[in-house]
Amino acid sequence: MIQKLLLLLLLVCIGCSETTKEPQTFTAQNNAYRYSGRTEKINDTAVALINSGASVKMKVSGDSVQIFLSGENEQPFFANIELNGNYLGRFRTDKAVKIDLPDSVSNNSLSIYKATEATTGTLYFHGIAAEEVSTPEIEDRPKIEFIGNSITCGMGADTEEYPCDTGEWYFQHNAYLAYGPRVARALNTDFELSCVSGMGMYRNWNDEDQPVMPDVYENLYLNNDNSKKAKFEEAPEVVSIALGTNDLSLGDGEKERADFDQEKFTSNYKKFVKMIYKKYPEVKIALLTSPMVSEENNEILLESLQNVKVNFPEKEINIFEFDAVTPHGCGYHPDIEDHELMAEQLIPFFKELLQNNS
Repeated sequence: MIQKLLLLLLLVCIGCSETTKEPQTFTAQNNAYRYSGRTEKINDTAVALINSGASVKMKVSGDSVQIFLSGENEQPFFANIELNGNYLGRFRTDKAVKIDLPDSVSNNSLSIYKATEATTGTLYFHGIAAEEVSTPEIEDRPKIEFIGNSITCGMGADTEEYPCDTGEWYFQHNAYLAYGPRVARALNTDFELSCVSGMGMYRNWNDEDQPVMPDVYENLYLNNDNSKKAKFEEAPEVVSIALGTNDLSLGDGEKERADFDQEKFTSNYKKFVKMIYKKYPEVKIALLTSPMVSEENNEILLESLQNVKVNFPEKEINIFEFDAVTPHGCGYHPDIEDHELMAEQLIPFFKELLQNNS
């Protein structure tokens, strides 16, 4: 009799251990989530991920996790997803996003990044469905902010699923695999991308009179809507500025365009650097040339950056000169492999800056 009871209890216990919790829905306002980048609470069920690489991170448990995303005006946007430090790829927001979780890990690290840029429209995070969600560990590590144009945004880089000239103009964006986030991951730092395609320091790719980076940088959505301002509460250790490619560009070759004005470019650059120092007085600033300009224009750009640097003798400003990279992405942009080459050039440079900061 006792043996039968013990056997019954054993079977009951085995049944208990095999039961799993039903998935629950955890909306975007759950306190477990950790947001990074330019974000905005829209309502109780949506948080806007605004800039390239803006992210939400969490710990999840269960057999799988379903992620609820949507694009502004129901447009198909893309999100980069990372699970337990492994990159899973780009996922469209207009399709169901469900990730199977490994049996060997009970508490999985899940990170969701906006793959497209601010000007493509807002990516909305609505929450997840999983058995459990909890707060990820907060690492005390440095941060690099990368300011730039389409190159920094990762425009035209990812052609694996959508070849050039297919889909919308932003279908090849991949912020996660752009040079900046690659550098950050290699050096175990946080990152933020403040970038707008076609934008320059005093003029843009094909216009002379539209807002440029110094005009939009302080605005939350990186446009000329100044009704909402970005918060500059978390100071990065390094601010990297990679602008000048569009200022030096000839545009589309059809629209009338004045010759490059080096004096105006340098003047605007100095004012922008002053703006950065006003927000982050102790920050280190890195001025980058461009791997996409000709030798003559590279000399002009390098000379301009040197002229900017000498105006701040009390500050630490470092200049990095890229080796030329032949772009293989869309519209004469770097592809994923080109971004890897750029990151390989930059990693020792930023590593030294961060070491000197410790």
